[in-house]
Amino acid sequence: MKDHLSKDSSRGPKKRGSGDATPWHARTVDEVERVLETSRARGLSESVAQERLSIFGRNEVAETTKRSLLSIVWAQFQSLIVFMLLAAAGVAFAFGDLPEAVAIVVVVLLNATVGFFMEWRADVALTALRREGAATARVVRDGVERQVAASDLVPGDVFVLNAGDRIPADARLTESKELHVEEASLTGESTPVAKGGELVDVESALADRTSMVYMGTVITEGRGRCIVTHTGVHTEMGKIGALIGEIAEQRTPLERELHRLGNRLVVVVLLLCAVIVGVGLLRGNDIVAMVEVGISLAIAAVPEGLPAVATMTLALGMQRMAKMKALLRRLPAVETLGATNVICSDKTGTLTKNEMTVRALQLAGRRVDVSGVGYVPEGKFSVGDAELDPFQDTLLFTALKIGALCSDAQLEERGAETTVLGDPTEGALLVAARKAGINLAALASEYPRVGEIPFKSETKRMATLHRLPDDRGFVAVKGALSALLPASESQLISGETIAVSHRTREEIHAYNTALAGEGLRVLALACKETTRWNDPFTLDEGLTFVGLVGMQDPLREEAVLAVHRCREAGIRVIMITGDQPATAQAIGAQLGLGRNQGGEPLKTVHGRELSSVAEQDWKELVKEVAVFARVSPEHKMRIVQGLQDNGDIVAMTGDGINDAPALKQADIGIAMGIKGTEVTKEAADMVIADDNFATIVSAVEQGRIIYGNILRFVRYLFSCNLSEILIVFIALIVGWPLPLNAIQILWLNVITDVFPALALVFESASPDMMKRPPRSPQEPILSGRLMGIIGAEALLICCATLLAFWVGLTRESEAPEVGTRYASSLAFMTLAFSQILHAYTSRSQTRSAFTAFFSNRWLGAAAFLSLFLQSLAFYVPPLQETLRTVALDSEGWIIVALCGALPLLTIEIVKSLRRGTLLRGG
Repeated sequence: MKDHLSKDSSRGPKKRGSGDATPWHARTVDEVERVLETSRARGLSESVAQERLSIFGRNEVAETTKRSLLSIVWAQFQSLIVFMLLAAAGVAFAFGDLPEAVAIVVVVLLNATVGFFMEWRADVALTALRREGAATARVVRDGVERQVAASDLVPGDVFVLNAGDRIPADARLTESKELHVEEASLTGESTPVAKGGELVDVESALADRTSMVYMGTVITEGRGRCIVTHTGVHTEMGKIGALIGEIAEQRTPLERELHRLGNRLVVVVLLLCAVIVGVGLLRGNDIVAMVEVGISLAIAAVPEGLPAVATMTLALGMQRMAKMKALLRRLPAVETLGATNVICSDKTGTLTKNEMTVRALQLAGRRVDVSGVGYVPEGKFSVGDAELDPFQDTLLFTALKIGALCSDAQLEERGAETTVLGDPTEGALLVAARKAGINLAALASEYPRVGEIPFKSETKRMATLHRLPDDRGFVAVKGALSALLPASESQLISGETIAVSHRTREEIHAYNTALAGEGLRVLALACKETTRWNDPFTLDEGLTFVGLVGMQDPLREEAVLAVHRCREAGIRVIMITGDQPATAQAIGAQLGLGRNQGGEPLKTVHGRELSSVAEQDWKELVKEVAVFARVSPEHKMRIVQGLQDNGDIVAMTGDGINDAPALKQADIGIAMGIKGTEVTKEAADMVIADDNFATIVSAVEQGRIIYGNILRFVRYLFSCNLSEILIVFIALIVGWPLPLNAIQILWLNVITDVFPALALVFESASPDMMKRPPRSPQEPILSGRLMGIIGAEALLICCATLLAFWVGLTRESEAPEVGTRYASSLAFMTLAFSQILHAYTSRSQTRSAFTAFFSNRWLGAAAFLSLFLQSLAFYVPPLQETLRTVALDSEGWIIVALCGALPLLTIEIVKSLRRGTLLRGG
């Protein structure tokens, strides 16, 4: 057997050397039997099944593992800035500065603790791919049906299908009886697919392979029998699992920026240490003293508060989004949403409700519109502005009666909630009848079903035979127009039957095209009467055509508004669906996806066309397409890659297994919490608990707010830290004593930097936040303009501090008993005061700090706390000794107040001048 059969991940087991690469869905059942050496009647023998199990392995999909607690802990330390802080702590410890070393380590551990706690809470224990498979299967071996573990299935096994079963492997159907399979999780199809054993075209898309059934999908009705063609990792689900495993974890824009920032800081710190030590030695200073100064500047260069404040900012954003029913699994994903400029969205269940609804009927030239959406049996029937009474309109009542009779679905009405049991399309017809006030139980009693012709994919129609009170028979027929209209010899118009002319047939086809162009799924309705209920009848001729019914999986009302908000925010929405192109294009147009920012129409592309797209052409293709229809999992992932190759930050939404690889490939994967599979949730960065597309847009807005606040505290922290470097460096160049010592710098970076910076996180959003274009993903956090602002503000704070220090040195010359410690204390307090005030100027680059000065209560509290802790450093003896400060007299406090306010006043004057220039149009 090993020599006779081989494994092929794309075609399944096949004859070696046969050279036949025909896929299973395009082979006859006899050929499948021959190639797999099995029998549809007897199946495999037990011995052959065991031998093949040893060749192909167990029918299992490899389980994806969730993150361990240790990996979450380690992730908190994977930052160059954190490594630099730990290195600085090590150097401080080596030089005997134990307080500095301990303080740095405490900051790092605090940051890691917050990050770990938030990610641990969000890291839900999600189930892996194997739970999507079936636990057992009913197979035929040695001619006898038996129950076996699904993991023991092998290629060539014959197994039985029944309604409610979850299919355990990919298989070729050999027989089918009204078999319908729910494949939405794999293909994106919104309705169950009718399955049969007939040949399917070689190039058919996955969703069109009606002769095949696939692992993990569910049988909604009917029964059948099939031959296993693929097991385990070779199934369609297994291929998706392999795609997920091959995708490397994507870094978020913030992670990439902080990594680049860390690299730059390493270079800056090393250069500073080298320059300071070199300058000091040239001036004849002691080498040990210069190394200590270098360490002080290195500590000043590294913003100790940055990791902690960044982590807290993202953690707060995560909490806010959780309240909005958006659960994020990784902290940096919060910010990624703010940078997103493309959202690739699945249609079914995401943009739509996944509830078929009758929207219109075309009856003898009249279009009857039906109001109401979903399965709620409330709505009206109208022609234009005129409302119809279905019981007074014979043609409308007959159409609704046929739809209700020719159905195997059931409505379960419990109070205000209505549930469809069975096919959603048939359920929609029942709901339409209920909207008209038809009592379904009474209708079934008046028209008892005595026979039926089930739907088949080759005939594309279904009929039910009903016995009338006078023993005549009434046949209700529904199906594709192509199946019913050729068999119709007459047409029902206002209760009368007239012959169908050639012109009438053309008009009906035109109506059908018009309804389909609106994104509606169109069914034709017809009927036939027999002289006696038990007379034989045929559906190939003699039908009376009644009309067309157009159904739609309705759009979520909030999704339309959300897409509009995306367009205002400069975010492009692309719909990726398993539906047919005509339906997909019409729904895309209803959502407003048909044109790009320049107004040019965007294309709809069928998945069949994607197979021939060259590697180098994907980048251009994804720029022009608004809707992708009938796509495979590989195509979805390639679409995301093409967008990323263009520099886009891509969010991908989805709920089915087929979405998982693309979700993992995207910059941020968004899974649906209600209808999403566990596999999709495992691959996603964010889970939307309410399956609401509008929640995604709100999360994007929250991400933009967070990024704006990150820029605020980055500006604040770096201007403060740079001012400390300039103070020490300029004093050294001038030949003054050092205004600040290392422990004072660390105190400022932890106490007066962290609290105000963290308070900036609570700044409210700008009113036009979602009317601005998304930031460029190539734009660094420290842009050239922002670095210029930081440099200017740092120089102002530096000058104010050195001014206070100079005044203190002047006073020393007048009163030598005061000493340099007094001048250092003045500089220390002035720097702290100016930095605290600088937090208010950092709230906006244009708006005055005095506008709504008290609107951010957290900033007020942080300023008060920082001033209070800073004051303790001057009046609590242990802190005085550690920080080497002295208590300030009233004159000293006046110097601090005047010098400390200078940077704030200068920056506000510049802002005022800039605002005036903008108002004048300059």
